[in-house]
Amino acid sequence: MVNPERIILRTCENSRPFSNDIAEEIRLFVDMTQVVFEENAECTDSDICVLITLEKTDDSYIAAAKCSDEEYVYRANAECGSEIVQKRHMKRCVKIAAFRLMCRLFPDVKHPWGSLTGIRPTRLLRELIDSEGEEKAERIMQSDFDVLSEKLELASEIVKVQRPIMASQKENDIDIYIGIPYCRTRCLYCSFPSEVRSKKTDMDFYIDALFKDISNGAKIVSDGGYKVRSMYMGGGTPTVLNEDELKRVLDHALNEYGTYGMEFTVEAGRPDTITKEKLKILYDAGVRRISINPQTMNQKTLEVIGRSHAAEDIASAFELARDIGFESINADIIAGLPGENISDFAYTLEEIQKLNPENFTVHTLAIKRSSPLKAVLDEHTLAGQDEAEQMLKLGRDCAKSMGMKPYYMYRQKYMRGNLENVGYALPKTECIYNIDMMEETTSIMAHGASAMNKRIFDGERRVERIPNPKDIATYAAKLEVLNEQKKELFLSDRVINTI
Repeated sequence: MVNPERIILRTCENSRPFSNDIAEEIRLFVDMTQVVFEENAECTDSDICVLITLEKTDDSYIAAAKCSDEEYVYRANAECGSEIVQKRHMKRCVKIAAFRLMCRLFPDVKHPWGSLTGIRPTRLLRELIDSEGEEKAERIMQSDFDVLSEKLELASEIVKVQRPIMASQKENDIDIYIGIPYCRTRCLYCSFPSEVRSKKTDMDFYIDALFKDISNGAKIVSDGGYKVRSMYMGGGTPTVLNEDELKRVLDHALNEYGTYGMEFTVEAGRPDTITKEKLKILYDAGVRRISINPQTMNQKTLEVIGRSHAAEDIASAFELARDIGFESINADIIAGLPGENISDFAYTLEEIQKLNPENFTVHTLAIKRSSPLKAVLDEHTLAGQDEAEQMLKLGRDCAKSMGMKPYYMYRQKYMRGNLENVGYALPKTECIYNIDMMEETTSIMAHGASAMNKRIFDGERRVERIPNPKDIATYAAKLEVLNEQKKELFLSDRVINTI
């Protein structure tokens, strides 16, 4: 079946609360095709109409997905427990029914992760293991969620690597995130709400707002009796700050919090923003983990995607960081960049091996609606599903040859081949913050425009979030409102330290 112009999604009263979740299943098969929720929308010859119903009996859930003459019915035992538990199980049923119907309609589309649409498959597997045992958890992943064995093996390996790191966490731990939402240029594939820094950029305005946010957050952390577990500065590109700005931000954060915890990581990111002086400022502040991210080592591709540096600049930045003494350097690359084939990707891997990074992250290209790439897709050749899968396998083989193991993983919408992003690391060099953040095991106090605050209520498997405004002017204007929201989020149900 060819991709339709629209998918008309119809639901019943029981399945209607899960309409967005069902739509995510549908999009696994039809990419960016519009999904229409209007119950009375007219279905034309160029559309597909999908009906999802859910029936709840005393002892079971019956989810049915139907399109024309095709129908799939999924039955499962009804869950006992809280309303949240029951709702979670009902959602699972309608998603599985929708997924398996779509598999019949689009048999040529591959789905390595089956019906899973969430970004954290490893979190799901870990929770299933904790509640059901390893054998049953793996059976559920394969028989219920249709996850392929090779992806289940990857997720299982990551869960095992993460266990001892998670075990080091204490109940009152919190991670600190500091965001610098500026870059030197905007990459073709980027969908992040970052601004390009120019001569007209009023960086002092942003830094002043950031300082207030950090001071407010540090007081909340102190009043709530939290203990800083790790600190992470990301972006954008934090090293787009000049030497004086970078030092001021680092000094203020450390003065307010008094510590960076067990580790301090900074995304140095792009080599065209890295200088010896900036690296020394980072090191003197206690930073021992940085990222220097090539994305590709092919010069032609760097120019296509809008990177303002040469491939050889990556090696020079690595050499500078080694001379200063950084203990752990991460290198990010992207599989499936515009115009790249398997040979191009293999060349990047060969060049990465020469750099000997301690961490290595292989991303899969995701075509986001808000990225510049989305508007010019017809101008570029992109890797197909099989080619993208081969690239990721090459990446995994490369990491293994460097002595690394996968330690965190996440997925995104609209990824080539419905695949994943994987972070690899040499033993004992895993980034604590990456695990805490991706697995949602630790609360995060987040500073900066577009950063996300999270409080983890572990006993309830519940995460509550407060997003900082994306627009920088709005972020600065709403700092006091944001501070009150953070107080409510992080201090409710806690004994406040008044000493």
